[in-house]
Amino acid sequence: MSNEKIPAGVKTEVATFGTGCFWCTEAVFQELKGVVKVYSGYMGGHVADPSYEEVCTGTTGHAETVKIVFDPRQVSFAQILQVYFSVATDPTQLDRQFPDEGPQYRGDIFVTSPRQKAIAERYIAQLNAAKIFSAPIVTRVDGFSGFYDAEPYHQDYLIRHPDAPYIAMFDMPKIAALKALFPSLYNPQPVRA
Repeated sequence: MSNEKIPAGVKTEVATFGTGCFWCTEAVFQELKGVVKVYSGYMGGHVADPSYEEVCTGTTGHAETVKIVFDPRQVSFAQILQVYFSVATDPTQLDRQFPDEGPQYRGDIFVTSPRQKAIAERYIAQLNAAKIFSAPIVTRVDGFSGFYDAEPYHQDYLIRHPDAPYIAMFDMPKIAALKALFPSLYNPQPVRA
């Protein structure tokens, strides 16, 4: 799935985030200008090609993750980080996001280059120094270690299930926040996996 072709002529980069439940964050990045593809999956663990059921046990070491393929001429990694910290996640929650608990729901930035690592670490330090959040940021910064696509029924979840109660409660407020906080980055035509 994440090996699908990117449109010709588009030079892309990848940002990969552990964000808690990928259903709740996939759509945020799908509606971001400059994003070409978004995939839900698993990353950061020790089991090759894990299943959703295995990851849900919390024993594989994987985080539920979104892989964001983007055009850096339209949106930068730094802007995607701003959306991540402002809209997609609560970076002060350790091994959980809202109702979901366990290490598979941790906040984790899986960087793909030394430049991404430096940008992420500098941004976290700035946010902590400015005391933007009521508690310290616990989001990890780790290296890109291999991404495993989640099962097909997890992809494009909000697009396929816009009326699901979980989506209405946890994802739709994030979409509203994206529109309000980043109107110039909002794309009303979401990309599909």
